[in-house]
Amino acid sequence: MAAAAEPRARAWLGSSSPRPGSPASSPELGGRGRARPGPGPGPGSGSGSERAGARTPGPAASGHSFRKVTLTKPTFCHLCSDFIWGLAGFLCDVCNFMSHEKCLKHVKTPCTGVAPSLVRVPVAHCFGPRGFYKRKFCAVCRKALEAPALRCEVCELHVHPDCVPFACSDCRQCHWDGHRDHDAHHHHWREGNLPSGARCEVCRKTCGSSDVLAGVRCEWCGVQPGPHSVDRHLLLSGPGKQTLKIFDGNDALQRNHFRVITVPRHARSQEMLEAALRAYYVMEDPCDFELQALPPSVHTMDMGTRGRTRAGGSAEEEGSRGPGSREAAPEAWILRALPHTQEDLKIYPAWLKVGVAYVSIRVTPRSTARTVLLEALLLLGRQAEGPESFQLEEVLMGSRQVQRTVLEDEEPLLTRLRDIRQTSLRQMTQTRFYVAESRAVAPRVSLYVAGLPFGLSAQEYGSLLDEAVATKAGLVSVSHVYSSQGAVVLDVACFTEAERLYMLIKDTAVHGRPLTALVLPDVLHTKLPPDSCPLLVFVNPKSGGLKGRDLLCSFRKLLNPHQVFELTNGGPLPGFHVFSQVPCFRVLVCGGDGTVGWVLAALEEMRHCLACPEPSVAILPLGTGNDLGRVLRWGAGYSGEDPFSVLVSVDEADAVLMDRWTILLDAHEAGAAEDSVADVEPPKIVQMSNYCGIGIDAELSLDFHQAREEEPGKFTSRFHNKGVYVRVGLQKISHSRGLHKEIRLQVEQQEVELPSIEGLIFINIPSWGSGADLWGSDSDSRFEKPRMDDGLLEVVGVTGVMHMGQVQGGLRSGIRIAQGSYFRVTLLKATPVQVDGEPWVQAPGHMIISAAGPKVHMLRKTKQKPRKAGTPKDARADGVPIPEGDSK
Repeated sequence: MAAAAEPRARAWLGSSSPRPGSPASSPELGGRGRARPGPGPGPGSGSGSERAGARTPGPAASGHSFRKVTLTKPTFCHLCSDFIWGLAGFLCDVCNFMSHEKCLKHVKTPCTGVAPSLVRVPVAHCFGPRGFYKRKFCAVCRKALEAPALRCEVCELHVHPDCVPFACSDCRQCHWDGHRDHDAHHHHWREGNLPSGARCEVCRKTCGSSDVLAGVRCEWCGVQPGPHSVDRHLLLSGPGKQTLKIFDGNDALQRNHFRVITVPRHARSQEMLEAALRAYYVMEDPCDFELQALPPSVHTMDMGTRGRTRAGGSAEEEGSRGPGSREAAPEAWILRALPHTQEDLKIYPAWLKVGVAYVSIRVTPRSTARTVLLEALLLLGRQAEGPESFQLEEVLMGSRQVQRTVLEDEEPLLTRLRDIRQTSLRQMTQTRFYVAESRAVAPRVSLYVAGLPFGLSAQEYGSLLDEAVATKAGLVSVSHVYSSQGAVVLDVACFTEAERLYMLIKDTAVHGRPLTALVLPDVLHTKLPPDSCPLLVFVNPKSGGLKGRDLLCSFRKLLNPHQVFELTNGGPLPGFHVFSQVPCFRVLVCGGDGTVGWVLAALEEMRHCLACPEPSVAILPLGTGNDLGRVLRWGAGYSGEDPFSVLVSVDEADAVLMDRWTILLDAHEAGAAEDSVADVEPPKIVQMSNYCGIGIDAELSLDFHQAREEEPGKFTSRFHNKGVYVRVGLQKISHSRGLHKEIRLQVEQQEVELPSIEGLIFINIPSWGSGADLWGSDSDSRFEKPRMDDGLLEVVGVTGVMHMGQVQGGLRSGIRIAQGSYFRVTLLKATPVQVDGEPWVQAPGHMIISAAGPKVHMLRKTKQKPRKAGTPKDARADGVPIPEGDSK
C-alpha cells in the first residue's frame, strides 16, 4: 500500500521506509556532464564510483583504504570468507574490512566512509529496542555485537548504539515520494548476518558465517547471491599509546558526543589527523582538514583562537603545539574543515528521469541556490521547462530520520556548506542536494493521542491538550475525535511543533492517566489499484511468549511497515483510522482470543467511519486457548510457521459469518444482597465472540490471570500456561459453591430452572477450554444444531472441576440447559465472570445478553490441498496486493 508519510515525521517513532535496491550500473556524471558507468550494487547502496582510499590503492568503487598488516590471531577474509593463511592480510583502516591480497581487486562492498554517497533514495531506519544478537555483526564497524545492540525491524540492519549516527539511511522504501519508473524493481542488498545454513542461490555453497559478517541478501526477495565475510580487528591502548577524544563540530561539543582514537604517544599531526578522519568515516583528502586542541575544562567556547595542528604544517608548529610534541598532548581535539574559496558540489536529479546519477557544479562565493539550480537544469537537459517548476532541496540522511529543506533562491551555498561543516563534519557527509519538482504541499503531521478522558467534545479535548502541553493555535487542530476511546487525532502544520508535541505528550498524564502518542502515516487510497485488497495487521507482542515480537518484525519486513500495528502502542484504533479511507481491506490479528475480541470491539465502534465497514478478519493464534482460531482452522497456536506462508493462507481463506453478542452488566440491583453496596459498579457493556462463563470456569481463569500478573516472566509458553491451569484446577477440585442457588436465568423472557451446577456457560462457537466440545455432538430434538452464525447461544452447565476435566478429555459433555437469542441473568451475590478469557468478579445485579449489530466477517483457513506438480513453492498470493514501490 502507498503511504505518504513525511520522512521527518516518521523518524520520531523510529519508523523506517523500505526501498528497492538501485540499478546495477546507472551512468553517473563526473565533473560537468561527463557520464561514466557505475559499479555493481553493494549492500544497501546504489551505483556510483568514488576514489580509492588515500593510504593503499583499492577498488575505486569500494572506497576502502587498505594497508598491509601482520596478523596475530586466526583471521578470515571478508570477501571470500576463507581463512587467511600466513601472517599478512590487508585491512581497511576505516571500516575494518579484511581481505586476502588476491581478493583485493574483487572487493565491491563499499566502505562505510563512502556508503552514504551511494544511496539513491534516502530512507530512515526503524530501530527496535536494544537487544542481544548472538553471532551478529555491526554493519558499520563490522565488529561483533557482544553488548546490547540495535536492529532495523524492516531491513535487518544490525548496528552498535555508538555506530547508529554513521549508518546509511538506506532502508527499504515504504512511502510514495514523487514519480518513478515501476517497471524495474531492483535488488536491495544488505551485507551479512544471514541465517545459519544460508546457501548461495547460484552455486548452492554455504555463504553465511558465524565468525564474520559474511554473505549478502536482498531484503526484497531474500535471494542470497554469494559469499562476503567480515572479521573483527580491535584497536586497544597499550604501552606507548594514548587515547584521545575527537569531536567533529560544534554540535558534538555541545552534546559532549565524541569518538575515541588510539595513536602512539609521539604521533605526528598527519598520523593523528588521519586517525581522527577514519573515526568519523571521512574519506576526503586529509589536507583539507585540521585538528584544534581543546583545553581540558572548555569544550563549548569559540574555537577560532585555539591552537591548530594542520596536516602538512611546519615542524616548528608541530614541535611547539602539535600532538608530536614531547609535552603532554591535549586529551580532546576538534576536527575542522579548512575554508575554501570554491567547491565542487554534487547535485542529484531526485525523481527526474534524466539517465544520470548526479551532476557536479563548482560553487563560488557568488553562487546561490538559484544559480546552482539553473546550472543543474542546463546539465540535466531540463532548462526548457523553466526554473519556476523546480526547487533545490537539502536532504540530511540521518539513520533515524531523513530531513528535507527547500533552499531559498538567494541562499549563498558556499556559506551554507561551511556552516554545515562547522556544525558537524559527519552531517556534511550525510547531506545531499537535489533538484526536485516544485511542490506546494503544506507540511502536515497526523498525531494520534490516547489516554484522554472519555465522552468529551472536540473543543473540550482541544482545551484539555492546550492546558496539558500548550498546543500552538493556528498550527494544531483536532481532526478526529473518538470520545468512547478517549482518543483524538491532531493535525499539526509544522514539523517542529509536531516533534515537540510528540516528545511532550509521551511524558504527560491527564487526570492520573499517562497519554499515548503515535505518528500516523497518510494512506494514498486513491492510488491503490481497483482490485487491491491490502492487509491490515495487528500484533500483540505480549501474546505467545516471545513469538509476538518476532512476528511483528517479520511482517514489517514482508509488508509495508505502515500496515503493521503493535497493539501495545495505542491499541487497534490507530490502524483502523489509517485504513479508514481504503475501499477494501482485510485484517489479520496475531494474538489470543482476548486480543481478537479487542480488535473486533474496536471494529464495531469504528464501522461507521470506515469506507470498508465489513472487512474480513483472519487470526494467527498466539494465546493459550485459541478456541476461535481452532474453529476457523488456524490451529491451536502459532508454532513457528513461515510468516509468508501465513500471508498466503490468509489470501486463500474463505469468508464466513460469525455472531457477536453484547453483554450489559448492571450492578445496581435493589434486591441484591446486603453486602453488595461496597461492590456496586456503574453499568458497562462488553462484547462477546466465543463464550461467557459464570462460576467455576471463570474462577479458574481469574486465578490464572492473577498468577500471570504477579509473575509475567514465567508465562512464556503455552505448555507452562496449561500446567498452571491444571494446578489451579486441582486446588479447586473439592470446591462446592452451589451456583444454581446464587443466580437466576431467563431465556426469551421465560424463567429456566437450573440443575445443581457450579458453572454456567454461554457458548457461541463449538470450542471451549482449548478445543473441548462442551455442547456435544449428540442430536437433541429440543434444540437446533449449533452454528456460529445462527443468531443463537447455547447454555451449558458443569458440575465442577472434575466435570470440566472430563469434558476437556472428551469423556463427557456439558449439561444442555437452553438455547436462545436473549438472556437475563440475575446474580444474587458477587460472582466470578469471564468473557472470551477475560475474567473479573461481577457485583450482584443483572447481566443481559443479546445479539449485537451485524454479524462479523471472519476468514476460515482452507483445508490443505496437495500441491500440483509444477506449482512454484514461492508463488505469491494475488489477494494481498501492495502497489509497486511500497512493499512486497
